[in-house]
Parts: sequence; structure tokens; C-alpha cells
Amino acid sequence: MNLGGYRNHEAWVDLSKGTVEYRQLNEEDLRNYVGARGLGVKYMVDNGVYDVEPFSPENILAVMTGPLTGTRIHMSGRLCTVTRSPLTGTVTDSHMGGWTAARLKWAGFDNLIFTGKSDKPVYLYVEDGKAELKDASSLWGKGVRPTIKALEDLYGEKDTSVMSIGQGGENLIRYAGWMNEDDRAAGRGGTGAVAGSKNLKAIVIKATQRGNMPQPALPDKYKTAVKAGLKALNEGALTAPNKGGLSVYGTNVLMNIINESGALPTNNSQTTVSEHAEAVSGETVRTEMLVGEPTCHACPVACKKEVEVTEGKYKVKVESFEFESAWALGPNCGSGNKEAVAFMIDRCNEYGIDTIELGHCFSVAMEAYEKGLITERLDWGDVDTMIEWIEKIIHRKGIGDILAEGPGRAAVAFGNGELAMVSKNQSIPAYDPRGIQGIGLGYATSNRGACHLRGYSVSAEIAGLPEPVDRLAVEGKGGLLKTFQDLHAFSDSLDLCKFSAFSENADLYAEQYTAVVGIELNADDIMKIGERVYNIERYFNNKAGFVGKDDSLPERFLNEKAGGNSKGSVSHLPEMLIEYYQVRGWEDGVVPPEKLKELNISTVGA
Repeated sequence: MNLGGYRNHEAWVDLSKGTVEYRQLNEEDLRNYVGARGLGVKYMVDNGVYDVEPFSPENILAVMTGPLTGTRIHMSGRLCTVTRSPLTGTVTDSHMGGWTAARLKWAGFDNLIFTGKSDKPVYLYVEDGKAELKDASSLWGKGVRPTIKALEDLYGEKDTSVMSIGQGGENLIRYAGWMNEDDRAAGRGGTGAVAGSKNLKAIVIKATQRGNMPQPALPDKYKTAVKAGLKALNEGALTAPNKGGLSVYGTNVLMNIINESGALPTNNSQTTVSEHAEAVSGETVRTEMLVGEPTCHACPVACKKEVEVTEGKYKVKVESFEFESAWALGPNCGSGNKEAVAFMIDRCNEYGIDTIELGHCFSVAMEAYEKGLITERLDWGDVDTMIEWIEKIIHRKGIGDILAEGPGRAAVAFGNGELAMVSKNQSIPAYDPRGIQGIGLGYATSNRGACHLRGYSVSAEIAGLPEPVDRLAVEGKGGLLKTFQDLHAFSDSLDLCKFSAFSENADLYAEQYTAVVGIELNADDIMKIGERVYNIERYFNNKAGFVGKDDSLPERFLNEKAGGNSKGSVSHLPEMLIEYYQVRGWEDGVVPPEKLKELNISTVGA
């Protein structure tokens, strides 16, 4: 294979047998699905895991990179984990930043695919094109950071990346994720819980950039593409280093903006405006808590914000005071206590669990208590009890055992499933679909359950990028969302940071891909690849039993009116779905055979 960017080398690790098999990549699959998210779901379909239990040994856990990973292309520091989600039952992919992905590529691997289940805790050690399973019995039961420290002490911190699960994954918390040494998370969908079910504790990668960076197929075009990408980022209102909103305030630049729009889900989405937004906003955090601004491989934006609480019971120093996390554990739960939010984010990072799902677990329990459905008391804004309940959840004690199953299942157990603000059992993020119509359609049709990152229509509806779109308008949102979904499916397969799309476009993605891989693509080509990826995911879900009725939102969003600057608005999901299915060419949420044929989606082995 003569394609640039790839190592043409992946490890298939059979945890049941304790063996590692090395395989080359299939060039046709790379042309059709690129890598990372796209190639990962192709492996899921080929191995037919749509009808296996997510926690069974037959499930696959794929750790994937893309062709730009480890190169000098800016914002190419993302790693992708793919599996069948124990939270949703859908195919899922979750991405992390930092340096792990680049080092995996520098170590000579494109991907690591895990099958089976080890009879004892293990970790995988990767170096110089080889992978070896090692005993992790002494690490089992430890949190993420002690695990990482122990492995860095063993192998040396220099040129080492470690990604690990915590007790959340070990105890099969359905929303447990992976963490790495930079507090970066592959947080959504429970990929860390799947690792726990396989007794896989960690992955250690030893590699240096020197002499190991993937070589582009077209060096002259590569130099031009690198410069073009940096120029676009430097000119972006959100991405410009040290000037743009993401660079200055991190993702939390959105807290006040979304709240002022009347689209911040508050108190479990009972309202859409929070009095606590300013207290946990990016502006406040920068003024009162910020101590560091670390970044990922090949990224000049540096959106990560490290914060510190220097005294008191919430004393902590932690990276990633993100918009979603701050909202989920703050205004969503009726709190503006930024110190407590930082402390809870730290606990989530240590135990390896998704902050969004955890926040929803609390808000569901708060409303359930408010309505007299449960006797365990959890009041709005009671951050100390929230912190106590984190321990109950992690160790599955009492009500914690119910909440460990996720807010969707917990709400049903409490007697009212409509209390959970979920789609396909995954919780919504920090944008209320009554105040931003397109994002509600995005939640409902996301192939991994409620998610803003599948098709970030907020870019147009709130930020006006690439051009302004009326956030409360209904007509045209099906086509708008499809465009964003297909574009992001391609960039996730490269694997580029989603924030690149604030400044870069399909033409630039095509230029970067062409320069590195050596296959000439244009914007239309990459949108077609993105459409293929989105449709093969939907095909997997269809095989798993998901159809149109599952493209849904909670009744609250359809019937209860928003407030603030979205006053009186509800989600018009039914009308938008009609248009969306038309532009997708789907029949009641199902990909028909003619669409599979049109997109050259092979279902052999499915």
C-alpha cells in the first residue's frame, strides 16, 4: 500500500487468548471510510456485533487513529474509541485529545482492536511496532491518576502516553470513559465500561516524534496545506490563538451566550435560563480560577483551561473546566458553585466517568425527589450531597447502583421515564432544543444518542458560522443538519478536532487529506465519504433494532415552552424529521437498500 499518513499496521488483541495478531489495512476500506470513526464502525459492521450484548466478550473495542494523526496538520491530535455502547445499545465512538493518538502513530500503529475478555486484569504495552499484554492485577481498583503514575514510574514519563480506565469502568458504570495523562477524556457512550468488562485497565504507548512522524505522499502540497490550516485558525473569531473565544475562555465561552439566548437547560430542563450561568462561565473562571492553558498535539488554540481551588473543602487542581461539564454539574443541577463543580470534574476524571451523564443522574434524582418519587433527598444546588453520591455511584451502593445505569434507566426505575432528558438513553448536552431548533433534530437523529458533536448546527444557529441561520426557524434544518453531520463524520475519520470546523471548511479538509494521503479529493468527495460513514452507522443501528420511533426527544421539549429570549418556543421535531428523512433518503429512520448501494456500503459479513 502506497498511501501516505498510514502505518499500514494494526494490532488485533484477543484478550481471551492473550494473543496479538498484526494486520495490514485494507486499501479499499481506507478509500471508503478513511480511518478513526469511519473505519471503526466498518469493523463493527464487518464483525456483526450489532446483536451482541455490549458487556459480552464478543463485543469489539477499537482504538483508532486517522491518516492525519501524528502529522504537522494542525488540530490532528485526536484518538477515537469505537464500540457498541452499553448506555445506548447503538454503535458509538468517543474521542480524546492530548498526545496519545500522535504517540500511537509514532509507535508504528494505526489502530488497536480488542476482542474477547481476559481472565485477569491486563494492560497493553505498545512500542516500536509491537504490542504486548501485561499483568495489571496490582492496578485494578486504582483511580486513573495512580494508575498512570505507576505506569509512568515503570516506563519513564518521557515520551510516554497512558490511557486508562478508573473504578467507573471497572464497576461497569454505563457511562464510564477513558482518560489519559492530560486529563483528556473519551467520555461519552461507555467505552471505558466496555474496557472494564474485558478486564482491560490501560494502554501504555512509548514513542517519540523524532524520526517517527508519518510522511505525506505529496510533500510540497503538504507544506502548503499546513500553512493554509494555520492561516485559517489564526483568522478565526473563535480559534485565533490568544485572541479567539475558544483560545481565551475555552469551550466555556458559550455559557453566557447560550444562557442569554434562552437555550441553557436548567434544573433538568424545567427552565431554559439560569441565574447561575455567570458564576460558572468562562469569563468568571478565567478571572478567578485559571492557572494554566495546556494544549494538544499540533494545536495552537489551547482551549483547555486548568483551574485551581486553593483552599477549603473543594481544594483541587484540575484540567478541563469545560462548558458541558460546568453546565451539567452546575446550572443543570441548580448550582453556581464553581469550586464544587471543579471538585466534581476532578472526581469524574479520577474515576473515569462522563460528566454530562453524571450531571443528568443528579438532576433526574433532584426532580424525582421534588415530585415525591423517591425518598432519598437531593435538593437543587446541594453540591455536598452530589459529591457524596458520586462515591455511591462509583461503588454501586444504594441509590448509586440505580444511577450507575444512567439517567434514562434511573428515571424509569423512579417511576417516570420522561424525567430523563435523553435520546436513545444518552443525555442531552448544554443546548436546549426549544431555543435552538437544529440541535434538537441533531439530538434525535444522532447515531450515538443525544449529542451536539454529531452535527454541530449551533455553529450556524448561534455563532453564525459559516453563515448565520435563524435558530428558531424550522424550515431548512433537515438539510442544514445533514451537511454538518456529514462534514463532521469525515473530520472525525481523519481524526481532526471538531473545533477546526469553526475556521476550516470542506475544501481545506480535502486539501489536507490529498496532501497527506495522496488521493486527490475535492469538497464534494469528502462530503460523500461523510455521508457514507453516517449511513453505515445508521445501518448498524438498524440491524441493532433502532428505527424511526427512536429518533425522539423527551415530551418536555415538545410540549413545555421555553423562557428567556426563546420564550414560548417548543421543539418542532416532527416537522423537521420529515424534511431530514427526505434529504437523507431514509424510510422512517431506516437506510433502504438503494441508499446502501448508492453509497457503495458493503454489508458483507454483517
